[in-house]
Amino acid sequence: MQRRILLAVLITVGLGWWAPQTTVAQGKAAKNPDATFVQKASGAGLAEVQAGNMAMERAASAEVKAFGQRMVDDHTQANQELTTLAQAKRIPVATKLDQKHQAMADKLATLHGAEFDQAYMAGQLADHEEAVRLFTTEAKQGKDAELKAFATKTLPALQGHMQLARNITTKQKEERAHR
Repeated sequence: MQRRILLAVLITVGLGWWAPQTTVAQGKAAKNPDATFVQKASGAGLAEVQAGNMAMERAASAEVKAFGQRMVDDHTQANQELTTLAQAKRIPVATKLDQKHQAMADKLATLHGAEFDQAYMAGQLADHEEAVRLFTTEAKQGKDAELKAFATKTLPALQGHMQLARNITTKQKEERAHR
């Protein structure tokens, strides 16, 4: 009986040892709020760049295309800075979209023109509201001084993105109401 228990423990430990890197990284992130911030921020940044590229290709409105270009430019720069910080601290960054952002990318990939503009901007407003909350929390409560400084420095740009998304979304609603 003891041999079976010992064997079960060894198998369990052995399987845990060979767990995929992302699972280990997610486990570390759950225990470390700064690592959680890095995972969420880097994942959201990837999504912003991908969606921004789609906007430049699929949007009908020049304003939405310009917003998409700004998202690509600003978030590419922020992603690079965050990646450099995270690598120095041995904190893994997201390398693919999470389920929520992938679902949005899949939806946007089926749309063109005004339909794309409306869905993209609604998603951008929601995503930037979430990003502002995430970065505000890190700026106020983060434990790592450099990540806290990064969040503080990046927050005004995200707030500007959120306000711009809100303005464009409001303008779209007004235009639809006048049709």
